[in-house]
Amino acid sequence: MTYLWLALAFIAAAAVAGLVFARRGARPGETGKHWKAVGLAFAALAVLTAVFDSVMIGMELFHYDPSHILGIKAGLAPIEDFAYPLAGVVALPGLWMWLTRKREQTSEGRAESRLKGLVPQALLASRPVSWINTAYPFAAAMLLTTREIDWVLIVGTFYFLIPYNLAMYGINDVFDYESDLKNPRKGGMEGALLQPRLHRPMLWLAAITNLPFLLVLAFAGGPAAWISLAVSAFAVVAYSVAGLRFKERPVLDSLTSSTHFVSPAVVGLAIAGADVTPGLVILLAAFFLWGMAAHAFGAVQDIEPDRQAGIGSIATVFGARRTVRVAVGLWLVAGLAMLATPWPGPLAAIIAIPYIVNCAPYWNVTDTTAARTNVAWRRFIWLNYGSGFLVTLVFILQWSLTS
Repeated sequence: MTYLWLALAFIAAAAVAGLVFARRGARPGETGKHWKAVGLAFAALAVLTAVFDSVMIGMELFHYDPSHILGIKAGLAPIEDFAYPLAGVVALPGLWMWLTRKREQTSEGRAESRLKGLVPQALLASRPVSWINTAYPFAAAMLLTTREIDWVLIVGTFYFLIPYNLAMYGINDVFDYESDLKNPRKGGMEGALLQPRLHRPMLWLAAITNLPFLLVLAFAGGPAAWISLAVSAFAVVAYSVAGLRFKERPVLDSLTSSTHFVSPAVVGLAIAGADVTPGLVILLAAFFLWGMAAHAFGAVQDIEPDRQAGIGSIATVFGARRTVRVAVGLWLVAGLAMLATPWPGPLAAIIAIPYIVNCAPYWNVTDTTAARTNVAWRRFIWLNYGSGFLVTLVFILQWSLTS
């Protein structure tokens, strides 16, 4: 089978799914706008694919067998290479629109009977838009250390892509339900309102989807991997569950939240048997400071609903203005720390700038106006994708310099 037939089959399945999802999820008169947006998104992805994949193919990170492609190329990327972004952009926005609209219908009491399934709500609870934030650190850490793609890399990446986020955010949505009812930004991309009847099933689902992966990854690694996996899993549970509730302990909440995102990288390094060098320690420390800043800034927008629910956080204790300034300071220190890492690590220092620019306008925000930072938080979610792109370029450069 050539890549063309494989790609066509993949695109056909995605197109059918995208059409069905869009038809069921779009409001009257909205279908045209949806497909225009899909077209614009694909245009942007096509440009990025042509540039990004040409660089990776040129550096021989992967290749296509010439006997299985048409030979039409954009840069070094064969036309078949564009099938994957096309399939994704056709199917996924429709899926997201369908799921979120069904959630809205449930909240309005119009279609409650159609949203009784656990899986759709669990999918929303897992924050698909943030899956990459935990899968990428693991995959990058393992790949840069081992320089090969094996079953451990694939299994671990899938685990930190979906089951890990299902546990992290699903458990949080169960134990935060009362406060989330008072939070207007919950119920969509920024967090689900998990119906009480699904709280217990959600906890069971998190357990049965995580434990097998934890055992497999522990089997693949040594004692260092066991410790890092244990810390990672404990941080996921301790952040939200009653009795521990680290998210209600100021500063410890930011420390635990940052552990959620740094620990996948540590697990990857441990399983791969990476050498612990000063440069690696500084890089992980900078990543950890970035994570603390992200959590602290994110907590500012929730000051009012958290206080109404009696929940303490770094933002409710420090106040909005001081927390924003702490976040700016942490991002600044994280960027400066990268300057002390081996080349090409210092290039990553520039990644701190957009986060500081995004956060700095709220330097003098008050507790009363803290909710306005939600605008910057939404930008923060998408900034992560741009930062991931820049980090990948630095990784590719580091790969080429050390191969």
